[in-house]
Amino acid sequence: MPPATARLVNLARREGGRVIAAGTTMVRALETAARARAAADGMVAASAGWTDHVVTPGTGVLAVDGLLTGLHEPQSSHLRMLAAFAGPGPAEPLLPGRHRGPVPVARVRRRASAAPVAGRPGSVTRAMNATRSTLLITLTGRDRPGVTSRLFAGLTGYDLSVLDIEQVVIRGRLVLGVLCASAAPPDLTAIHRKVSALATDLGLDAEITTGSPDTPRRRGRLHVSLLGSPLSPAAVTAIAGRIAAGGANIDRISRLAQRPVTCIELDVSGGNPAVLRADLARAAAEQGVDVAVQRGGLSRRAMRLIVMDVDSTLIQDEVIDLLAARAGCAPEVAKVTESAMRGDLDFASSLRERVALLAGLEAGVLDEVRGELRLTAGARTLIETLGGLGYKSGIVSGGFVQVIEPLAVELGIGYVAANVLEITAGKLTGRLNGPVIDRAGKADALRRFAADAGVPLSQTVAIGDGANDLDMIAAAGLGVAFNAKPMVRDAADTSLSVPYLDAVMYLLGISSEEVAAAADAEVP
Repeated sequence: MPPATARLVNLARREGGRVIAAGTTMVRALETAARARAAADGMVAASAGWTDHVVTPGTGVLAVDGLLTGLHEPQSSHLRMLAAFAGPGPAEPLLPGRHRGPVPVARVRRRASAAPVAGRPGSVTRAMNATRSTLLITLTGRDRPGVTSRLFAGLTGYDLSVLDIEQVVIRGRLVLGVLCASAAPPDLTAIHRKVSALATDLGLDAEITTGSPDTPRRRGRLHVSLLGSPLSPAAVTAIAGRIAAGGANIDRISRLAQRPVTCIELDVSGGNPAVLRADLARAAAEQGVDVAVQRGGLSRRAMRLIVMDVDSTLIQDEVIDLLAARAGCAPEVAKVTESAMRGDLDFASSLRERVALLAGLEAGVLDEVRGELRLTAGARTLIETLGGLGYKSGIVSGGFVQVIEPLAVELGIGYVAANVLEITAGKLTGRLNGPVIDRAGKADALRRFAADAGVPLSQTVAIGDGANDLDMIAAAGLGVAFNAKPMVRDAADTSLSVPYLDAVMYLLGISSEEVAAAADAEVP
């Protein structure tokens, strides 16, 4: 007998208990207990939460499913198993085994003639008198209608209250978990028989785990969204590993989208948002996936205004390049653009130089270019779905009102801010009317839109790809870099590298199934 078990037996005897059987191999201990006729008035049972167990000394072993040890479950130990069948009382710290794992003991039974012993704090008796107040029932197997109904019908006759229910179905495979509580020690034998019979009838596997109430989740709740196309096991490993290394815990995982982008959302507790965001961003870059870290709670549901850049965000094109091609000055415009990208010119100066090259272009060309614009994949779905949820939307652009405003009307976008081309006698003059919408102008537009909509900046989403979008992204409650340059990705709250604009909805906790359901509801 291991020293830890011997210490337990001696402590139990000193506390007025009588040990019926003890051993490092639970099955052997149970068989020994079954032969102990002196215990015929009681039931010997043990559980590590992974196997079925019923032993009655008067009739022997009724059911032993596999090797019953306390080693399967980290939270189990010989004392916790004993406490499951003792009287009520808070559980105390338990004795670990010599091998740093729990040492199973079949049963410690109090003498019938002995008066109840409350037990001093930290004593074996106090641990033995502690009751397991929760019961976790898990059914797994092929899904079919009526499983939940039949399970709860079977539990109706017992003094149980439901604490939690979770169910997942993946490719027709069901995992149903039900957490119940009982004020008094439950009739585990009867519940086990009932659930086992039900599972057998339904062709499912059943597992019953007893334990103490769940510990409260740690503070610092976060939503971590992981997107990939495809999403590899290596990427999931990298992200999950960084979360664990940062001292945080994954409490729940759910899928928001499967095709063409896979998005899973992890509810995480105990993490520092800033540190975790930086760690996961590095891991995501190494794995070629996208990750977003947002605070938990109601903040995402409070978003009410979404504002987007236009060129290379809402649309796939650059409007100034389309106009330059029509005017026959594409190479010259490209040179000015390159100069601005090197930092030789600021945006306002470079825009005025490029617009000057368009002088003399027929105004009718603006309509032709507008007809050539290609929406980014998912743009229409994003705007229509969020609009149906009560969001207001706006676009801000360093491009031109005459080209994008009709597009905004078509899409149902309520706010527009862009530069105005001066037109005289049906031709472009090569000048602009009004102030230039540059980096600061985009952020100002976001603030104006939010004020007009009655929405706090903390409830706004800004999406962009270039340096001109940095101030707007910083001002918004959620700043999203969409297929953006590295400096924008680094500054944004999160980034998307997939070519689907509607993936932004996953960052708001909206699943692809919910998007599809909303679209179906609109079909007459």
